Amino acid sequence: MPRQSISFSKPNDEWLKAQIDNEEYSSKSELVNDLIRQARKQQAHIDWIRAKLEKSEKSGFTSDTKEQILIQSKSLLNG
Repeated sequence: MPRQSISFSKPNDEWLKAQIDNEEYSSKSELVNDLIRQARKQQAHIDWIRAKLEKSEKSGFTSDTKEQILIQSKSLLNG
């Protein structure tokens, strides 16, 4: 596995240490790799949603923009 040297801000380093102290992770490397995996999954999900929205917009089903759909969705959720 390739090795990297990275620097963290003081608050981020303290948070990383706290996660290890709480035995959530055994090392900073394990934690950073998990955070990167989570970010990659989240980005894949965002890309999937974006593609679905763009396909829907192009299909002519609605003339609403992504922003308009988001506003309508939030208002429905909030009652």
